[in-house]
Amino acid sequence: MKSVYAEILTIGDEILYGHITDTNSQFISTALDKAGIQVIRKTSVGDNREAIINGLKSAEAVADIIIITGGLGPTKDDITKKTLADYFQTTLVMNEAVLSHVENLFASRGRVMNDLNKTQALIPANAQVIHNAVGTAPGMWIEHQGKVFISMPGVPHEMKKMMEELIVPKLRHHFQTPAIIHKWIKTINIPESTLAEKIEKWEDALPAHLKLAYLPKMGQVRLRLTGKGDDAGVLNAELEAQVAQLIPLIKDHIYGYEDDEIEKVVGSLLREKNKTVSTAESCTGGYLAHLLTSVAGSSHYFIGSIVAYSNQIKMNELDVSPAILEAYGAVSEPTVIAMAEGIRKKFGTSIGLATSGVAGPDGGSPEKPVGTIWVAYADERETFAKKLTLTQERMLNITLTTNFLLNFLRMKLSE
Repeated sequence: MKSVYAEILTIGDEILYGHITDTNSQFISTALDKAGIQVIRKTSVGDNREAIINGLKSAEAVADIIIITGGLGPTKDDITKKTLADYFQTTLVMNEAVLSHVENLFASRGRVMNDLNKTQALIPANAQVIHNAVGTAPGMWIEHQGKVFISMPGVPHEMKKMMEELIVPKLRHHFQTPAIIHKWIKTINIPESTLAEKIEKWEDALPAHLKLAYLPKMGQVRLRLTGKGDDAGVLNAELEAQVAQLIPLIKDHIYGYEDDEIEKVVGSLLREKNKTVSTAESCTGGYLAHLLTSVAGSSHYFIGSIVAYSNQIKMNELDVSPAILEAYGAVSEPTVIAMAEGIRKKFGTSIGLATSGVAGPDGGSPEKPVGTIWVAYADERETFAKKLTLTQERMLNITLTTNFLLNFLRMKLSE
């Protein structure tokens, strides 16, 4: 089955100036992907006639579907409809159905229409109207030389409703699209290059219609295995078979699949094992507790946290011995062990986690440079501590430290 390609063209000076974040493109891409349509390119242009026309020409040369958002308002800076009419060498005509909808919408809201509002019902003569149930700017569907041009409002909630309820079903009917299926494998605490080396032979043996992508983020690498084919059932079985071959190669680093996040996986394990956890944080400043409590239902297993940034708090609240702090300093194995054991005892939890280090970008010394982090885990049977040697970047160090401890907690709970 022939692949169907789309380009997304977002229109608006506010996007180029950085005054708003373009969330529309991401939403549209996700919706098209589910429909078996592959987005080949995304382009943003300003409210400029020549820029829009050049964008349309460029998109038409490479895509089967050109999806446009923005520039459909009633004011003079919104020029998308007029430019589309010029591009297709046609005129704008008044659509009585749209005009009636706009009049009813204003009446229902107790507002008075003016002449500018009436221009919302002007539509290129070659366009089919896509109804906008929640706004005044209609969408437009234009077929031209085998290509489909779709224009939607830039207001996200208007665009999303139109895309989900009207555009996607219409595209599915218009095009015969192949199945596109993704399988996600989530890994943690392994560099992208090391991961690639471990799975190189498996990756090289993948069939041509299955593609692997590496998507790194702080301390994690998400693997996306994508298949494209005519039969969704056969394709899904192929992908699952390949994932089954991959798992033994990197099982120690896989924390989840599909929509899993490390904090959700850990939360599920804590509930399953009927364990509770508390945290004593210095260099991570409460970020570990934040991730643990970002999961709905975390009150079942997360008891509390102390951000023990100063030595005084470490001593007063966690019973860290002044002698330990004097002899070894706050960033040390004895201190972080005492913190983990102290928080577990204080809050009466099954598990205590602790962090202490030099997050940066300053505060380091020759003996303990920036990026020197100690972490600890304590339960009723054992205490474990480990030194991490990380980066010069503060937020990266906080994230990497948190990832390490969450994954270590996952591994202990999985034993």
